[in-house]
Amino acid sequence: MSPSASTQEFRAYVNAREKRDILRFITCGSVDDGKSTLIGRLLYESRLIFQDQLARLEADSKRHGTLGGALDLALLVDGLQAEREQGITIDVAYRTFSTDKRSFIVADTPGHEQYTRNMATGASTTDLAIVLIDARKGVMPQTRRHTTILSLLGIRHVILAINKMDLVAWSQTVHDGIVEVYRDFAKRLDVTDLTCVPVSALTGDNVIKPSAAMGWHHGPTLLQALESADVATDRERLPFRMPVQWVNRPDTGFRGFAGTIASGLVRPGDSVLICPAHKLSTVSRIVTADGDLTCARAGQAVTLTLADEIDVSRGDVIASATHPPGQSDQFACYLIWMHENALLPNRPYLLKIGTHVVGAQITALKYKLNVESLERVAAKALELNDIAYCNVSLDRQIAFDPYRELRETGGFILIDRYTRATVGAGTIDFALRRASNLTRHKFAVDKPARSAQKNQKACVLWLTGLSGAGKSTTANAVEQRLHALGRHSYVLDGDNLRHGLTKDLGFIPADRVENVRRIAEVAKLFVDAGLIVLVSVISPFRDEREMARRMMEEGEFIEVFVDAPLEVCERRDPKGLYRKARAGELKNFTGIDSSYEPPEHPDIVLKTGERSVDELADQVIAYLRSRFEHPAG
Repeated sequence: MSPSASTQEFRAYVNAREKRDILRFITCGSVDDGKSTLIGRLLYESRLIFQDQLARLEADSKRHGTLGGALDLALLVDGLQAEREQGITIDVAYRTFSTDKRSFIVADTPGHEQYTRNMATGASTTDLAIVLIDARKGVMPQTRRHTTILSLLGIRHVILAINKMDLVAWSQTVHDGIVEVYRDFAKRLDVTDLTCVPVSALTGDNVIKPSAAMGWHHGPTLLQALESADVATDRERLPFRMPVQWVNRPDTGFRGFAGTIASGLVRPGDSVLICPAHKLSTVSRIVTADGDLTCARAGQAVTLTLADEIDVSRGDVIASATHPPGQSDQFACYLIWMHENALLPNRPYLLKIGTHVVGAQITALKYKLNVESLERVAAKALELNDIAYCNVSLDRQIAFDPYRELRETGGFILIDRYTRATVGAGTIDFALRRASNLTRHKFAVDKPARSAQKNQKACVLWLTGLSGAGKSTTANAVEQRLHALGRHSYVLDGDNLRHGLTKDLGFIPADRVENVRRIAEVAKLFVDAGLIVLVSVISPFRDEREMARRMMEEGEFIEVFVDAPLEVCERRDPKGLYRKARAGELKNFTGIDSSYEPPEHPDIVLKTGERSVDELADQVIAYLRSRFEHPAG
């Protein structure tokens, strides 16, 4: 064969392999079902292990393996030292391999319940799932949990791999019993394509080649099922969507909008809508590093230039003008909670959808799912790995599509405002239409007019501290001084409000969050009326105090830390509450069995154990005088 012919043949071979479609799949199931061993078997028997990897695997098998020195294929995937020592997977491990028919990207995810969040992360970008079951154990709670999450994340194609068939004597009866139980569970979820394959990852039976020991199985091997799975989503037929990741301005003569196309096709001359601003324009160019394109499609990263000079920012969505996305600031959604600290309704979080980040609150927990029975259970909070259906409210409108129609514009994560940790993942079901039917009315007499009439600057003095610190006593003294100066004020006292506005709330964390939210909403109304509002409430959590601050305009919220040590408050104990809490008669009492998070940067610190009430009141009035030109005379 001539060199040119050899080169052409090689190029043809490379081109053919490059054109193979890619299947992204995940392996999941309960602990020690054999997920890592199964992936190792696929890699090993597909001859995709280099000689140096094989040599290292042989050495690692003798040192860390669980097979008495024999080749332990699980170690190909279990890369973390902690995993090798424990024999379990605790992180998401990604591997790639190829056959003549298809290329694969596989995510091996942990089986332990406390690592369910890792499994959800791995599943979020895949099209198919292999759910492993140990033939000796059958369908486990974690199997049901993982299948429920797969359904919520829109994965409709599942291969049920019943592993370790060699340990049940290749029994068809065992296999059929497990299949019956799993099918019954899966049919209540939206799993439209289920293939069942009995395998032994350890021996390789039915993984790559058919098993002689299981002649009763007439279906595909695991690899055949992966190669033939029809998971095409045909995202190109969906309406065009491109979340803007970056505004590209290399010089004053060029302004483009970079991002990865989530769905659909786009061509120069197409009419597009910029969301959520709802501005129309036309695509002028599709720019890439290799030159302009005449057409771009789902999955491509491109830069679009527009015919009009309109404001487009990171987080906006460039969409089809004829089939635009929805827009709203309130949604019904499914949520998977991923953090050790509980989710509390109405606590402020950040929500990231595509490239857009907005403020968010879970306003209602409609129900929590029992992952074994799929029963809907009432809940006031969510703990680690809980799955719930809830309402979420945002601080501004976003562009979206229901998750079942498009993942990229329908899936989101929740982020803790302080730690920036990802605490939850959700999928939008539908917009709460009442959000778009409400209009905020403006009145001629507004807050500045009301404040001017009273000759004062409206604000909130938010007094926070432990029970017995002196919040109410100080608020009372400050209001007396304001009244004597002819100022208009009102005190919102936590104990007083629990006789009316918040009398339906208890003292568990979820109720404390709602208690502060209600008080903050009332305080906001009173500020709008032009009043100086004194709020006296423990408000133990920083998140909720920050939420109250954000409700007000800049400079209106003044955080006052009534700082008295716990021993001082307990010694005072004006209501006998500390005594009851110490005796176990009073649960969820702040400072004893419920935490208090002191302010990190309060505007005013009042040392009630060191100064008299009159001195503290004078300190507050002096602060108001220094902060506002005419706050109190």
